[in-house]
Formats: sequence, structure tokens, C-alpha cells
Amino acid sequence: MKRIVLFASGSGTNAENIIKYFNSTKTAKVVKVLCNNKNAFIFERCKKLKIDCLLFNKNDFYSSENILSFLKKEADFLILAGFLWKIPEKIISEFPDRIINIHPALLPKYGGKGMYGMHVHRAVKENKESETGITIHYVNANYDEGAIIFQAKAVLSEEDIPESIAEKIHILEQKYFPKVIEDVILSKNE
Repeated sequence: MKRIVLFASGSGTNAENIIKYFNSTKTAKVVKVLCNNKNAFIFERCKKLKIDCLLFNKNDFYSSENILSFLKKEADFLILAGFLWKIPEKIISEFPDRIINIHPALLPKYGGKGMYGMHVHRAVKENKESETGITIHYVNANYDEGAIIFQAKAVLSEEDIPESIAEKIHILEQKYFPKVIEDVILSKNE
């Protein structure tokens, strides 16, 4: 059974969904959650789900070997579930094609630094897009530029506002993210 370490920065709805999904499979198990935001609601979710959620800082992540050493011992796959920091090259090179992120738009549109959450949904609305969606992709050295694994679309109407767009995206994330992660893990086992 493969070991997943999740990275989260916020409320943790995707992280919770992934944890619950893998609790009922033999493919993999979420062994830890790492968070860079001491005020994130993910800590409450993890407490309820009885999984360790560890807080770390920029020094741990970028300057020291603390996080990398931990990951080398604990993880087979890294999943970014609402995690906003850029992944250091030393971690990317240690986990080639084993770091997966989800983005709330159809990349390459609306990607890059600062494009997350409602920032994306507002930009989609402002540009009068007729569709949007999710992109699940591998992580590389640049924000949202890793190879695309999967995309799912949502049709938009003129009546949609950023909040309703966010709801449509959330439904897609909950439906597809855990299953796509499992498919990637199974493909790497072959």
C-alpha cells in the first residue's frame, strides 16, 4: 500500500475527501497532512478524522532539509490539496511525477502565481467564459505548468457569479480528484 502525504493551506475540503476516499481502498493511505497555516481549518478536520496534521514554516520547507527528510521516510506520493506555496526543486527532484496538484480552472488558462480560489473564479467571470473546470496535473518548478493528467469541464451561463462558479468547481473537485490520484498511483505500480 502506497503512502500519501497531503499538503494543505486552508479549509481542507479536498484533503478530507481524499482521506475518506483512501480509507476505503487498498491502493494507498493518507499517512500525514502537512500545513503551512496555523489558522487553517484543516487542523480541525484532521482531528475529527484522527490523522496527524503537522504545521511547518518557510524555513522548514525552503532552507532546511527538515521537510524533505520527513517526506523521504514517510511518503510515496505528495498531493497538494489547496496548498499555495511553490514546491522546492529539491522535493520535486526527489518525487518525480509523484507530486499531484489540482487547479480550479482549465489550464493553461487562469494559472500561475496568485491564481487560486476566488481569484480564478472572478477572472473567469470577468472574461465571460462559457466554460471552466478543473485541471489535475503533476507539479514541476513553475506554478501550474506541470504535465496535465486530467481535466473536467463545467458549463457556465451569464447568470453565474464567482460564488456559483466556485460551487460548480467544488463538485468537480470532490467527484474526480481522489479517483484520478488513485489511477495515477495504480499506473505507477505497473
